[in-house]
Parts: sequence; structure tokens; C-alpha cells
Amino acid sequence: MATLTIPERVKTFREEYRRKYVGPRYSGRAHFAFTSVGALAAIGFSLSRLDTVRPLEWLTVPAVFLLGNVVEFLGHRGPMHHRRRGLGLLFQRHTEQHHRFFTHEALAYESARDVKMVLFPPVLLLFFLGAIAAPLAALCFALVTPNVGWLFAASAVGYYLTYEWLHFCHHLPPEHPVARLPVMARLRRHHQAHHDPSKMQRYNFNITVPLSDWLFGTSWRPGAPSGVDQPEPSSPRTGLDT
Repeated sequence: MATLTIPERVKTFREEYRRKYVGPRYSGRAHFAFTSVGALAAIGFSLSRLDTVRPLEWLTVPAVFLLGNVVEFLGHRGPMHHRRRGLGLLFQRHTEQHHRFFTHEALAYESARDVKMVLFPPVLLLFFLGAIAAPLAALCFALVTPNVGWLFAASAVGYYLTYEWLHFCHHLPPEHPVARLPVMARLRRHHQAHHDPSKMQRYNFNITVPLSDWLFGTSWRPGAPSGVDQPEPSSPRTGLDT
């Protein structure tokens, strides 16, 4: 890996975060594997339950991905960047930690242990499966058709995994072969602009495909007015303990 030029304030924050929150037994590779294997297993099981899917039922897949794109946008633009009652931990982890660990000047992770600041905690996959994907899929199963229910489950988990994989790719070192692919380089630039403190509360909220950013007019372009700078805590300790 090439040597990364990291601003001192970011370097200091990263060192403090790792010291306090990344335990000696943490494995970024195991974290990535758990998310990937767990999600793929759920997708595979759901698809295995399909039986003679009709053409209209296949429309469940693009419909869920469109819904997921809008939900991703609204969640990112809302509680991930603005404090909401009962969702303070989400704001803390994203705005006060993730956006200080990774800035537009230092978007890449330095080691596999930094994956903890990129992917959602492993427990969130279990929460998503049990509290969101499964109940909504069951509702579709009962109210529409069993195939639609299973397709909803597979598509919802598929979108979750797409989000995680693409976000991981955005934070790869720029010289990585995947990061250099034309489509990935374009998506990475979109995400990198969002990590500029002057833009993060106003532009480029999609992590996956910036469809909702386009629909809602929040895609940043050169010459667009900057947003309001996000005030930073006075020290890494304050930011982590809020």
C-alpha cells in the first residue's frame, strides 16, 4: 500500500479512536466475512424458496432497490447528519466519528482494523434481518404472494449488502485495482465530495447509486454553493464520548 498523506488532525483522531474502540481481538477480515457470508446466506435461502415466479412478481426486485435507494438517502440526510431523539448513537457514529476518521483529504483506510469504522456493526445485520427484512417480507408473503415475500427478503438483504460492499470500496486506497475501475472511481468521487465538511450536510447522500441525489437535487457539482461547515468537537476525546 502506498504511503497516505493524512492531515495531523485526522491522524490524531484515528489514533485515539483505535485506542479506545478497536480492541486487540477485533478482525476487519472477520467483520467483512460475517457481513458478506451472513447476507449471502439469507439471500440464497430466500431465493431457494421461490416457485415458478411470474413476470410481474420479478418487478419486486427493482421496486425494492428503488425503495432502498430512497430510504438510504433519507436516513443519511436525516438522522445520520442531524440529531434525532432516540437516534443519537447513529449521529455520533456517523457524523462525529466516521466523518472525522475519514475526510475528503484522507478517504482511505490504513489497515484492516479500520474496517470497523467503515462497515456497520455485525449486530446490525441481525437486527436488519429480524426487525426489518423478515417482518416486511412476511407481510408481502401474506398480502401479495409467497414469491413476492421471498423476493422482497432477498432484495432487501441484497441492497444492504450492496451498500456495505460499495461503502467499503469507496474507502479503499485509490491505487487498489477495484478502486481504479471507472465506475468505482466515479462513485468514489461522489462519496469523497460528501466527506468534505463544507458539503456533507447538503450534498451526495447516496452511498450506492446516486439516484435519489439526482431526484432530490442534492448531487454536488463544481460551482454549487457550499453547505454549512459542521462544527467539530474540541478534541477527539470529546467527539468520541458525546
